[in-house]
Amino acid sequence: MSLLITGSIGIDTVKTPFGTASECLGGSVVYCSMAASFFSPVRFMGVVGADCPFDLHKTFAGRPVDLKGLEVRSGSKTFRWSGSYAGDMNQANTDAVELNVLAEDPPIMPEEYKDSEFVFLANTNPALQVAMIEKLSSPKLIVADTMNLWIEHTRADLMNMLTKINGLVLNEGEARMLTGNYNLVAAGGEILELGPDFVVIKKGEHGSLLLTKEGRKFVLPAYPTASVVDPTGAGDSFAGGMMGYLAGIGKTDFDSLKMSIVYGTCAASLAIEDFSLGRWHTATKSDIENRREELKGMMSF
Repeated sequence: MSLLITGSIGIDTVKTPFGTASECLGGSVVYCSMAASFFSPVRFMGVVGADCPFDLHKTFAGRPVDLKGLEVRSGSKTFRWSGSYAGDMNQANTDAVELNVLAEDPPIMPEEYKDSEFVFLANTNPALQVAMIEKLSSPKLIVADTMNLWIEHTRADLMNMLTKINGLVLNEGEARMLTGNYNLVAAGGEILELGPDFVVIKKGEHGSLLLTKEGRKFVLPAYPTASVVDPTGAGDSFAGGMMGYLAGIGKTDFDSLKMSIVYGTCAASLAIEDFSLGRWHTATKSDIENRREELKGMMSF
């Protein structure tokens, strides 16, 4: 089924204990769409400035990613982010950020995207996420991401957005900040009371937790990769694998949600093995399936 993904496109500079990648391609919609494209065709929506040095048509060449929703805005500058990781690399430190085009109006949704059935609203201002939702004609599943900035500074808009979506994906720190509850199971329950039918709480190297309004739970560890080079984009790749799988099978029942978490986990484990999209350019669907089988074996007892 149709999968629409919208989010940021960025020029990233990333420093980790394994080196530095300067002026590389990043952004939530880029990572998310790349991962999702292994499972389903993707409708891509994002905006860059006229200074963008990347040819996204080449980036996604050979992949089922429709770029009609890519807007190159004259007179604007592309979003830039510089970050660094140290130690266990579980937390990114933002060293510099320039919102640039992300502080302007969102990209225009093509008419042919408005009937999208599966939608992922990657991290951005919740007021803009609501504006996107209002343009959709008949969505079957809307899932959104958020971050501490919106939780702290645009809480009213975020609360409104939560009433209009089916699922929320966020990390453990954001779940605790949103609810004030340190216990993640309790925090997840409080988030469900705010509107979503399910919530996925990402716990980095410790895996993820799925909770539903019906009281069902699913816990999965992270795939134990020994090659962690750059965690940037791991969460977006997780969401891409998850949403791509769901759109690919056209189902949203609990068993499908569980399996989508498995595929999201495997996708994230690949993304972190190189800087920027380096690992995605060499990855295959077989790599993802092999990791799924390995993860299944690790969980059997």
